[in-house]
Amino acid sequence: MTAENQAFQKVTESTGSNPIQANPYGPNPSDFLSNVGNFQLIDSTLREGEQFANAFFSTEKKIEIAKALDAFGVDYIELTSPVASEQSRKDCEAICKLGLKAKILTHIRCHMDDAKVAVETGVDGVDVVIGTSKFLRQYSHGKDMNYIAKSAIEVIEFVKSKGIEIRFSSEDSFRSDLVDLLNIYKTVSKIGVNRIGIADTVGCANPRQVYELVRTLKSVVNCDIECHFHNDTGCAIANAYCALEAGAKLIDVCVLGIGERNGIVPIGGLMARMIVADPDYVKSKYKLHKIRDLENLVADAVEVNIPFNNPITGFCAFTHKAGIHAKAILANPSTYEILDPHDFGMKRYIHFANRLTGWNAIKSRVDQLNLSLTDSEVKIVTAKIKKMGDIRPLNIDDVDSIIKDYHAEINTPTLIPKKTKADEEPLDISGEPATKKVKK
Repeated sequence: MTAENQAFQKVTESTGSNPIQANPYGPNPSDFLSNVGNFQLIDSTLREGEQFANAFFSTEKKIEIAKALDAFGVDYIELTSPVASEQSRKDCEAICKLGLKAKILTHIRCHMDDAKVAVETGVDGVDVVIGTSKFLRQYSHGKDMNYIAKSAIEVIEFVKSKGIEIRFSSEDSFRSDLVDLLNIYKTVSKIGVNRIGIADTVGCANPRQVYELVRTLKSVVNCDIECHFHNDTGCAIANAYCALEAGAKLIDVCVLGIGERNGIVPIGGLMARMIVADPDYVKSKYKLHKIRDLENLVADAVEVNIPFNNPITGFCAFTHKAGIHAKAILANPSTYEILDPHDFGMKRYIHFANRLTGWNAIKSRVDQLNLSLTDSEVKIVTAKIKKMGDIRPLNIDDVDSIIKDYHAEINTPTLIPKKTKADEEPLDISGEPATKKVKK
């Protein structure tokens, strides 16, 4: 970790009677309900992730992914409903028997038939969901809010009677009527659910809307709040962070964010956001160095590549190219890095094989090659590299060749031929030795 980031780990510093926040990226002191430093992850790769277009997980692959998620440190692992298919039920039962540290959940409709199957699989909790927006009430299940409330009470009381956790969530929360939401959430909170869930099912919400809804719900329920954000409009991570600021405690995530359409909050991206806000909490709870292997595991399973701009593990996430960037990074990484790659088992890379490179980056490469050049000589060889970079793309071998050739050139002694006696004799106007002319 860089010196600057270490300094930011202190929560506050006091100057007289006025507290000054030391970490400008941490929670706002005015957010007294904030859970930025006390959040939990519900990984839904084996539920929401199964809805990804390319996804097909065998039982063996599900078990491998579940073990990897557990090793990383997620708090919950959510599985596909056991009523989705016979194999889904068997897979749910198999994962429940693994003895993982993470609690195992399954996701079901708000229906007694589903609940009766779910509680027999051995799960630690059941996530119940039903659509509450006018779109879903009209075009999905066709039920009114009175029916929804009655069904919710019946299912919740049944699941609670089995001694396992229960969550009730609306679907399409941000397009639902606020009065409807407050009424149903107050109802289930009084019954005693472990948590309520809000879902941005179509990814329409923005951070301000999320913050306002979560703060409002915190005033009417006495249980934890879980949030599920889709990424259709690119706000999933920002929405998750704002939800935690407002008092939500649990965030649904997937490895690489895979899920229905373009998915939900990616676990790696959220970790990048959260380690900046509260590095002590994140590093003490989650095995961040396992993110790369976890993402590669899932990427291979669904046959996709890790995006080049993926937070933390994208191939250029810690690559610095421009000359002024490279110079500053070499002096102090905090100048152009808010994340320390070493926290994630990664390394930074100075991209020097291009026409934008600077002499400081080339000097670093010269040192790596164990060659000796003065600053003036490094600047000369840098100019040669930039000139070649204007003509065509360069790779490391190109740059190394230019550096080595220049080094050899200036360090190879020049051979001066030894003068002979003839060289020292005076020459006449014709160029012949004057002493060898024969007189007539």
